[in-house]
Amino acid sequence: MFRATTQRKEKAMGNIETQSGDKTRRIRELNDAMRAGACEVGTVVVTSGIHEKGVEFLASVSKAVAEFTAFTPDNDPYGEHDFGSVVLDGEKVFWKIDYYDLIMSAHSPDASDPQVTNRVLTIMLAHEY
Repeated sequence: MFRATTQRKEKAMGNIETQSGDKTRRIRELNDAMRAGACEVGTVVVTSGIHEKGVEFLASVSKAVAEFTAFTPDNDPYGEHDFGSVVLDGEKVFWKIDYYDLIMSAHSPDASDPQVTNRVLTIMLAHEY
């Protein structure tokens, strides 16, 4: 009896891990799409420091964020591709994706579901953080 119960628990835990992995994979895909400008529901926010650098800098930053692939366990511990940093023209720039519900009043109930999530990509100079 104990062995059968343990096996059921192990199987259930495996299913939870698979579901969790599937959600993380979907969040990562949606975040990559957001950075590439192909998100169904999303908002991009740039800070005043980015804005003050001008249109050319903003275009370069947008391209760098979209093309960013240098994810590591240190800068992406949950595997969601929701944060990164780049250096452009000697300026360190951070970007971060947050997940809100569709009316932007609370955290998304499920960041893996674009039907209930508004992604917000914030791009800022590192010293503005």
